[in-house]
Amino acid sequence: MADQVDYEIVGDDFQAVNITLDSGESVRAEPGAMMFVESGIHLETSTGGGLLSGLKRKLGGESFFITTFENRGQARATVGFSAAYPGKILPIDLSQGTIYCQRNSYLCSALGIEISAGFAKSLGAGFFGGEGFVLQKLAGDGLAFMHAGGFVIERDLEAGEELRVDTGCIVAFQETVNYDIQRIRGVKSMLFSGEGLFFATLRGPGKIFIQTTPFSRFASRVLSAAGGSQGQVKRGGGLLGSVIGGD
Repeated sequence: MADQVDYEIVGDDFQAVNITLDSGESVRAEPGAMMFVESGIHLETSTGGGLLSGLKRKLGGESFFITTFENRGQARATVGFSAAYPGKILPIDLSQGTIYCQRNSYLCSALGIEISAGFAKSLGAGFFGGEGFVLQKLAGDGLAFMHAGGFVIERDLEAGEELRVDTGCIVAFQETVNYDIQRIRGVKSMLFSGEGLFFATLRGPGKIFIQTTPFSRFASRVLSAAGGSQGQVKRGGGLLGSVIGGD
């Protein structure tokens, strides 16, 4: 059973989550996510359950190691976490169902949450399908916190309801949602639409979470602008630049 932790999400576009632990409670996080710890909290970095646990996380796109923050003091104490780029922090109660999430979106979770590799749909999609190829599986009965770029859109899909989503825009979805990767039809659409070669199909029932600004898309636009001549900002860049740069 996972620890039942208290939390507060602070900030707007650069959010952080402050998790308050009772004596003996623990929270786990990706290495480098910590902002601060109060007195009484002890840090320990390990595989979080042996070699197999570390390998499962590595296959899911995360670090082989994970850091545990345990409150060994007598009073309540707080630890703060934040992500490396702007966005929103999404708290999800896994007692409502197992979640599959985008790799690199996991931030932290209560002790007792299992983090492992999800699944991949095909080898071709693995090479060309973008961020959505490798997913993580989060299971347990407590809270997990994920980070998403931009704003988070939450939708409840009815049974049989289908939504096609850019692979990079998926943050997470419940285990009951059917997930597939499909190739975009038409040569012109594949080469010149700027939407990549594949998109994800999500079919209900279940809850899904979509991010408006994947970090890869944001970084691509920044690099594209930085590649212009001195004193200029590139806007568009022409057909060839759009194909190469993914605009």
